Amino acid sequence: MALIVQKYGGTSVANTERIQAVARRVARYRGQGDQVVVVVSAMSGVTDGLIKLAKEITALPSEREMDMLLATGEQQTIALTAVALHALDVPAVSLTGAQAGIVTDGVHTKAKIRNITPSAVHRLLDTGNVVIVAGFQGRTAEGQITTLGRGGSDLTAIALAAALKADLCQIYTDVDGIYTTDPRIVASARKLPEIAYDELLELAGAGAKVMQLRSVEFAKKFNVVFEVRSSLNELPGTIVKEETSSMEDVVVRGVSLDKHQAKITLFGVPDQPGRAARIFRALADAAINVDMIVQTASHEGRERATDLSFTVDKPDLLKARRVIEGLQSEIGFSEAESDEGLAKLSIVGVGMRSHSGVAAKMFDVLAHEGVNIGMISTSEIKISVVIELAKGEHALRTLHKAFLE
Repeated sequence: MALIVQKYGGTSVANTERIQAVARRVARYRGQGDQVVVVVSAMSGVTDGLIKLAKEITALPSEREMDMLLATGEQQTIALTAVALHALDVPAVSLTGAQAGIVTDGVHTKAKIRNITPSAVHRLLDTGNVVIVAGFQGRTAEGQITTLGRGGSDLTAIALAAALKADLCQIYTDVDGIYTTDPRIVASARKLPEIAYDELLELAGAGAKVMQLRSVEFAKKFNVVFEVRSSLNELPGTIVKEETSSMEDVVVRGVSLDKHQAKITLFGVPDQPGRAARIFRALADAAINVDMIVQTASHEGRERATDLSFTVDKPDLLKARRVIEGLQSEIGFSEAESDEGLAKLSIVGVGMRSHSGVAAKMFDVLAHEGVNIGMISTSEIKISVVIELAKGEHALRTLHKAFLE
């Protein structure tokens, strides 16, 4: 008998027919004698619909109230999944994140898990129930409802697998594994049988939508081996695990495109110690993640001034602009400008550590296609560039052909 944690994303529970299919799959595992914990997302489109409703009222709704609102999406799905299992004569109990013992910090809309006390989950499993947990949510020590950010159901599943010491963790989605790139854009994309935590971390951070970044970080920290597979077929998926020596033979493992990047540029920032620290501290305090940063000499003619550019997730742009506008008189920059017509293009592979010339080849390929590079960021196993959004998909196909076909 194994203890299995299964996570089903929004497309896997998009309607009652798919929820019933999930219930049949879960029932098969339970019929083998396994204990099963199911983590579900909101039904496809529900979260976006709730956000749209709130923004019809105001462009920047209260983050506390957004958590209260968005948490209802997953609660709808857990109840429907329990009902579907009951219809198959399988005992099942649905739990909110709070009822499952998930305790978070107090950062609304992007909360981090502080600890999990899964005693209620164990008790229900021991009495023969399938336990269905609402992904994406938890509560603070003071009892406030919080959400874990986009893709937070992945984090819920990985964290529960770690806390429960599960024998197996499966992440079910609408694709049957992790591909060399997005197969919806590049028809020749190939499914990977395995991938290292670090490679998936870089791909997730570079915009690949298969897994939430923080969930992969959590899996690496607690060594949770998991499989990404499709809920729509029985094909084997992609195993995510620690790096092995054989993985270094592949120079580039994948290529990704993030279409949800925005850039903010501050012109004429006084070139004095502490100015950049003050800017990025204010953004951090507002829970805004900054990705790439570039500083150049200002062309305004003033002495000792710089132009400072950085990228943020596009949904955070309005909030970031408000933070920056509030700093203008204190920092003394002349103006701020933003650009949403950008994309981040990245290549990733642990083999890049031991192979030279990868960056040169990437830049040559893009130059040949007339793709201008605005910003560059690198790590040991990743190279990312900011390019024009309109050329993003063509550039992705070109790099995939150059490195992976």
